[in-house]
Amino acid sequence: MHFLSNLLENYIANNSQAEPTLLTELTRETHLKVVQPRMITGHFQGRVLSMLSKLISPKYILEIGTYTGYSALCLAEGLQKDGELHTIEVNEELHQLQRKYFDKSAYGNQIVQHTGDALEVIPSLDFTFDLVFIDAQKVNYDAYFEAVIQKTKPGSVILSDNVLWSGKVVEPLDKSDKATAALLAYNEKLSRDPRAETVLLPIRDGLTLSRVL
Repeated sequence: MHFLSNLLENYIANNSQAEPTLLTELTRETHLKVVQPRMITGHFQGRVLSMLSKLISPKYILEIGTYTGYSALCLAEGLQKDGELHTIEVNEELHQLQRKYFDKSAYGNQIVQHTGDALEVIPSLDFTFDLVFIDAQKVNYDAYFEAVIQKTKPGSVILSDNVLWSGKVVEPLDKSDKATAALLAYNEKLSRDPRAETVLLPIRDGLTLSRVL
């Protein structure tokens, strides 16, 4: 399901802040070398993540699902000077490509990579995160949320990506579609969770903002 026409999407991107050159290069290399390049965050949503991070001014950011590092670089733009971004990716084959672009950026020494299962890595991180971005296996979204909320404080923001899942959340559910079923349950849970106030935004494939209370 396309929420907006290509014409409108291009208009929105063209009338938002320009995509940094480094991220344009990363997008090009991702499309040339990596499977499922459509998973990359992209220009408009990247600028949204950058703006949110700058408004929050986090000291510690946690990202679940690095892919090739585009969203991490966007989020890092709002880090405090002594802050850190910890990003977790299960696919170790992407590590070097991520590091290449992290080190070419102004935030290389502030971005810490973790490779492995996020549900195993998160408990080992001894930080209180001001900003969290969840963008990994959809069937685990609820488990990720429960793990990270233990590492936040009142006022922290948890972002959840792909919560509209190409519009599948409003279509008849295929009983074999575990990802959509998980997202339906997750979206309903967040709308009622007393630990956070939540708004679901129709940005790209759906982006939920949850502010911890």
